[in-house]
Amino acid sequence: MKNTRNTVPSLLIIILLVGFPQISESIFTPILPALSSAFNIHDSVAQLTMSIYFVAFAVGVLFWGILSDTIGRRPAMLLGILCYLIGNIGLFLSPTFPWLLFFRLIQAFGASVGSVITQSMMRESFNDLQRGKIFAQTSAALSLSPAIGPLVGGLVQTYFGYQHVFSTLIVMAVLLLFYSFYRLPETFHLGNALTKAPFWSVAKRLSFDSKVWCYGLLIGGINGLLFSYYAEAPFIFINHFGFSSVQYGFLGLVLAVSSILAAVLINWLLGYWSAEKIAFAGLLLSIFAACCLLIMTQFETIIGLILFIFLFFLGINITLPNALSMALKGYESVIGTASGIFSFVYYLFVSFFTYLISYFHNGTIWVLPLYFLSFACLLAFSYYVIVYRKTLK
Repeated sequence: MKNTRNTVPSLLIIILLVGFPQISESIFTPILPALSSAFNIHDSVAQLTMSIYFVAFAVGVLFWGILSDTIGRRPAMLLGILCYLIGNIGLFLSPTFPWLLFFRLIQAFGASVGSVITQSMMRESFNDLQRGKIFAQTSAALSLSPAIGPLVGGLVQTYFGYQHVFSTLIVMAVLLLFYSFYRLPETFHLGNALTKAPFWSVAKRLSFDSKVWCYGLLIGGINGLLFSYYAEAPFIFINHFGFSSVQYGFLGLVLAVSSILAAVLINWLLGYWSAEKIAFAGLLLSIFAACCLLIMTQFETIIGLILFIFLFFLGINITLPNALSMALKGYESVIGTASGIFSFVYYLFVSFFTYLISYFHNGTIWVLPLYFLSFACLLAFSYYVIVYRKTLK
């Protein structure tokens, strides 16, 4: 493909750089019960490794974005991956749980570089048509990440122990660092840089926009529900139902298939409905699935639980892409700054939602479906009041 800067990152390196933060988060989920046992801590304390990830990730999104505007995309990316590598080494060597939490923060802070800078490089490297194709191809590849992370984590945990999940991440970071060093081009040039909008003026404008807050809550809430599942599900399926780590890892396929099917349904529904209507319909499907999931917990039917978990994530995966596409409408002239601030806020929402599941965790299997139902209703109500009902007039 022709590049507007004469230097273009390959599709492979784009997928790797956008994908490794997601793998780093989801690979943790099968080892949470093992962490509880190894460090002699309560399950809810082990779940903090999930929620704090997004606190550091939110800060990192802002930091690496600003730094890359100063020193360039390539140097900032390499520094971020190096930081990520240090975090993984620290996780492997952590003698106590507080040290593990500290290096989890370092890992997440470094991993966030893959999210923010890769998107900037894509905007700088391709024209609108090419960029749309690259985003579509990248999204298709990343739809498998919910399956890859838990499956790899489960396999490594089963055959080598939980610590070697960290060594797997170390190897991944080293390979990614070397590959990026030799293959990642610089796409940012100061002479061609656009004038950046004043940070605080954009932040003020966003803070008084109720629709932006609604979409921030919606996007952060949906991702928070996903990672709340990652935090709680291993204790349900491994501890309660007796799944092995490998068997649990295969459940990631449920999320992957729901993501792929949602993408197909969205493309079909856009021929008949508005994006707002599709987003609201996805939330209603999630509420229905959460109600059924809550009923299934009374019977402890594994097939029923998996079926309605699938339908729940099908619903929110229908809502999420539409919410992302509509969140910053009207901010096109300041999209870089607005996107950074918006991402920072919704990652804080992700962290908050993921923390709450650890707060409510009590070892029973009904906490997750009740959590799903409560917050799906909250998101649907907020979206209806602030956004959707205005489209009905």
